[in-house]
Amino acid sequence: MEVPRRLSFPLVLPKPASSARSPLGAVGQTAGSSKDQTGGEKFISEEKTPESGVIVVVEAPPEDGKAARRFSSQDSFSEESSLSEERLEEEARETQRRAEEEEAAAKERAAQRQQLAIQELVESERSYLRLLQLSTVTIRSNLQQQLQPPPAGLDSMFLHIEEVIDVSSRLLSLLDQKQLQSGEPDFLQSLCDSFLSLSSEMEAAYKEYLAHYNHVTEVEKSYKQKEALWNEVVRVIKAAAPDVNATSLSFFLVMPVQRIARYPLLLQTIQKHTDASHPAYALLEQTAHTSVALNCRINEYKRFREVADKYRKTEMLTIKDKIVRLNTHSIAKKTARLGQQIKHEAGLKPKLVDEEFDALEGFFYVLENGILELLENVEMYLQHLQGFLSCRTEDFDLDMDGEKAPICYKEITTALQQWILPMFEKRMRKLIHQPLCALRDLLVGPRNLIRKRLDKLLDYEVIEGKPNLSYEEQAVANTYRTLNTLLLTELPQFNGLALQMMWSTLGTFSCLHRDLAADMEQLFHSFAQQLPHSSLSPGAFWEWAESSVLEGARRLQHLCRMVEDKLNAPDAQPLSPSSQRRLKQLTDKHGSGKIFQVMSTVMGTRDLDLNLTKGELVAVISEADSCGDRRRWLVDAGGKRGYAAASKLIRYHQPTDDPPPSPHPNLTEDVTARRRHSYSPAGNAPLPMSQPCFQVVGAYDFTARSKHEVSFRAGEPVRILEPHDKRGSPEWSLVEVRGGQRGYVPSNYLAIMPVGAGLPPNPGFFL
Repeated sequence: MEVPRRLSFPLVLPKPASSARSPLGAVGQTAGSSKDQTGGEKFISEEKTPESGVIVVVEAPPEDGKAARRFSSQDSFSEESSLSEERLEEEARETQRRAEEEEAAAKERAAQRQQLAIQELVESERSYLRLLQLSTVTIRSNLQQQLQPPPAGLDSMFLHIEEVIDVSSRLLSLLDQKQLQSGEPDFLQSLCDSFLSLSSEMEAAYKEYLAHYNHVTEVEKSYKQKEALWNEVVRVIKAAAPDVNATSLSFFLVMPVQRIARYPLLLQTIQKHTDASHPAYALLEQTAHTSVALNCRINEYKRFREVADKYRKTEMLTIKDKIVRLNTHSIAKKTARLGQQIKHEAGLKPKLVDEEFDALEGFFYVLENGILELLENVEMYLQHLQGFLSCRTEDFDLDMDGEKAPICYKEITTALQQWILPMFEKRMRKLIHQPLCALRDLLVGPRNLIRKRLDKLLDYEVIEGKPNLSYEEQAVANTYRTLNTLLLTELPQFNGLALQMMWSTLGTFSCLHRDLAADMEQLFHSFAQQLPHSSLSPGAFWEWAESSVLEGARRLQHLCRMVEDKLNAPDAQPLSPSSQRRLKQLTDKHGSGKIFQVMSTVMGTRDLDLNLTKGELVAVISEADSCGDRRRWLVDAGGKRGYAAASKLIRYHQPTDDPPPSPHPNLTEDVTARRRHSYSPAGNAPLPMSQPCFQVVGAYDFTARSKHEVSFRAGEPVRILEPHDKRGSPEWSLVEVRGGQRGYVPSNYLAIMPVGAGLPPNPGFFL
């Protein structure tokens, strides 16, 4: 009878940590049959689990040995589990050991890199300082000594570099004072403390140097344009620094620009390789942030300075240059600004008001007016002092030899003129005038920036309300904000320094006058015993001095009055033959009542003015000029006619009032004068005479063509005021017609006719 085969069931176990081979036999063996100790046949099923890879043997014993076989299978499974747990523990310990070793190695590498970064910062700082000192001391002095004359602008290239050298040397000295090595733990904290303590001085030194660096490049570029000069500069640099491969000054002078930007990189590298648990980590992080903020502020200041340098310059442009600069963009911009100003004035659009800036601007203009007025007063003071020094009264001989007072006066005046006052003037010019002139020149930059800020404000107001700005509009807005921020930051400092300088100048002015008074007092004390009235008491001395000054003023006033009366008195000296001939000529022509004499020399300053000498005789034709000004008289100087000042003329008194006989016996004197077109103005009282026999009438009709001319009709009587125009041309005459109207008419339109006679068809007498 056939025994039925038992079914085999695979048992799945969890996968152990290691992949060791199972001790139960070869993998992949298929199910088979074997015999047990009793001789019975048993079936074994071997199966490999897909998850753990462990071969599990499941026996199917016969029904009569079922319990014994179950106990044998459980013992085998417990042994295998204990072996797997031991292996897992060993592998975990090995993994932890390796992780600890790797962590220790990483910390060691980070410490080494931190140490290298710290050494790089310190050593590069020492090398940087050495090269700066080399360029400033050795190369600069060699260039000044070996290049004669020294190149222009050489000193300006090294401007502000001394401050940079000072702050770098102070940083290294602070590190050296701690006497710590770069590998010690406290060295990092010392480095951070030193950097933070010098951050403000570092910012002040580097921002000025970086703002000035563009000038360095410009000066060096000007040297390169001169080949011979540049070759000498390169030769001196190579000789002074043979171990450095430098061929230009900018090799050294660019180092501060690079150094200030390298501080954040070095500090961040140190921070990167520093453990967060380090005691100085928080301080190191603060130092790194400070270096970054320091660079940002320096860059912002440099940008402000570039904008200020661009707009504060005053360009002297000719009309041609301004026309060349005109284009559609500039015309549109100026038109928009003008339209914005018109809207502000008309009240159509409110003006953007900044009360803080308006207050600063108002104080600046008040300060500017005060400085300019003070400078003008100082210049006038120096001019008067120079005039006083030029008057050397001690050189004159007063014919008072032997008297003590004149001798003392000469000695005192000599000391004042040669020592005390010249030294006072020199100090005034050096301590007062020169600083005020420099301060006046400094006012130009802020004034131009304020004006440019107003222009940019008008441009900004146009684009202020737009939601989206173009690139150019954004640039305009940024420029206005930069100018406004710059002025709000720098203008208060400038106003304060300018006001302080102005007060210092006034204080110096007072000190100079105090020193002058002390010197003069010391000088007078040395001569006090030799002067009269030196024994008087102070009250009696001042009373005597006041009475002496008043008496001297009274005598001087009396002398001036006598001299004036003498100068204004008529000249009673006999006339020269030429003057007698002129007197006879003028008397025959104009009458004795029109003769005047020149009191002092007259120099003509206007058109048609005469140059007359003192004592010269003239005849007054009209006591007013063509415009009615009675301060200028029209005179006849014996052939030439013109204007002279009425205050310089005085009536000439002849020995007899009878005029010389007229060359025209049938005509009176006044008629003779009229025929020669020398008529008295309406304001003069006519001489007693008979009815005139001739008159001047219009020969033709004339119509005025401008406001300077006058119209009349033929046969209408006119009165001639001047027989010529303002240039002396006889083609035009100044006349007065009926109704009192005055103006110029052509001289050939006038005719002289007997009184009561009609106008002939062809007038025979034309003027």
